[in-house]
Amino acid sequence: MNFSPRTTCVRSNELISMNKPCNTPWRAAVLAASLCLFTPLGLAATQDITAEFRPDPSNPMMNKFTNTTPQSGVCPGHMPARCEALGIFSIRTWDINFVASGPIEANHANPRQGLTFKVPSDWRSFEVVSSQGDRKTVEMRISGLGSRFNTTNPPSVYAWSPLPANWTHPPPPCQYTGMWAAGDTLRLWFWLVPEGAGACNLATPFNVPASSFSMLEYTYELRTPNPLEMEAGQYRGSISYGVGPHKDFDFGDLYLPNDDVLTFNFDLRVEHILKVDLPPGGNRVELLPEGGWQAWLNRGRQPSRLFRDQTLVIYASGRFNMQLECSLVIGNTCGLRNSAGDEVPLQVGVTLPYGLQDQYGQAVNKRPLRLDGTGTELFQPAHYVNKRPASLHFAVERDDVKEMLKHPGSTYNGVVTVIWDSEV
Repeated sequence: MNFSPRTTCVRSNELISMNKPCNTPWRAAVLAASLCLFTPLGLAATQDITAEFRPDPSNPMMNKFTNTTPQSGVCPGHMPARCEALGIFSIRTWDINFVASGPIEANHANPRQGLTFKVPSDWRSFEVVSSQGDRKTVEMRISGLGSRFNTTNPPSVYAWSPLPANWTHPPPPCQYTGMWAAGDTLRLWFWLVPEGAGACNLATPFNVPASSFSMLEYTYELRTPNPLEMEAGQYRGSISYGVGPHKDFDFGDLYLPNDDVLTFNFDLRVEHILKVDLPPGGNRVELLPEGGWQAWLNRGRQPSRLFRDQTLVIYASGRFNMQLECSLVIGNTCGLRNSAGDEVPLQVGVTLPYGLQDQYGQAVNKRPLRLDGTGTELFQPAHYVNKRPASLHFAVERDDVKEMLKHPGSTYNGVVTVIWDSEV
C-alpha cells in the first residue's frame, strides 16, 4: 500500500513538501516604551509598536511574543541594568511636550494648579485583526512615566531635593526607579505607575515662574492572546489616548500639550511551523498480522487483523486539521483492491504526541481519520511541539481479513493520502 503524506501551509494554499517547514510570518509579559511623536495640536500623534512570535526549538514552552519595537531614552541611556531587572524598556520622544500656561503659586491648594501626573494605568482592550479576518483582543496599560522638567533659576530643580517627595523619590502612588540626572534648570525623571493608580502630586512650597516638559517617555504592559491559538500572519490594530487636562495623559490644568491625541498602531506578526518527517521508505506500508505471517501459519489460525503503525516526527506550533484522500473510497474511509477486483475497507487513525490536543482539550490517541473529517477538524498545541514522535495507524479488521483470505496468494493495494492542513 502506498501512503502519501502531505502538509499544507496557510500561505496562499501553497503545497509544502514533507521535509520543508511551513513558515508564515507574540505574548509579551511586560513591555515598556515611550513615544516618538510630533504633530500640530488636533492631529493625532502616532507610535508604531511591533512584536513577533517565532517558535523556538531551544525553548518550546515559551509561548510569548517578542517585542521588536526599538527602544530609546532612559533605559538604554541611563539605567540599562535597572530596566533589565524591572523587565521594562523605554522609548523617548521629543515630539510631545507640555508648556505651563502660567506660574505655579507656592503652597497652592489645588494640586491641578501645580505638578500633577496621571496616566492611563488601568487595562484597556482593543482588537487586532489578521489579513484573513481573524480577530483577537489585546489589552494595554501605561506602567511608567518620565520626562525632562525645565524651570527657571531660581528656584532651580534642586529646590525640590529636600522635600519628602521629589523627582527621585516620587509621591505615591508612583514608585521609585532610581533615575537621577539634573542641571540647575532641568531634571530628567522616571517613575513607575502601579495598575489603576490615580494622580501623583508633587508638592511645590515655592513659586515657579515658568516651566515646561520638553519630551515624554513611558513604559507599558500588554496582555495578548496565546500566539499558538492565532493564525500565522500579520495582525494590525490601534488604540488612542487623549492628552491634556482631564484626559488620559494628564499633567494638570497648567500644562498644555502640543498634541491632544496619542495613537498606538500595533503590528503583530505570528510565524508558525507545521512539518512532518517520515523515515526513509515510510510512505510504503505493508500490513501484517501480529508477529508476522509465519507465526500465524505455525499456529494454524487465521489472523484477527492486519495492521501497521507507521511512526513519524512532527513539528507544530499552530492549529491544523487532518484530512484523508483515497484512490479507492469505501464508505467513509479508504479501501484496498486486488487484481480480481475484490475490495476491503482500510481503517486509518492517528496518534499525536503530548502537547497536541483536539478542540476540546483531549489527547489524540488512535483517533480515526475519516473522509468527512469528523473528529480531526482541529488540533492545537499547548506549547510548541518540536520533533516529537507520532503515529499513523493502518488496519484491516477481522471480518474483512476473512474476506481477503478467501483469495489466497492475491495482493491488495491502495493509495492513501493523509493531509496536515494549517489553513483552519
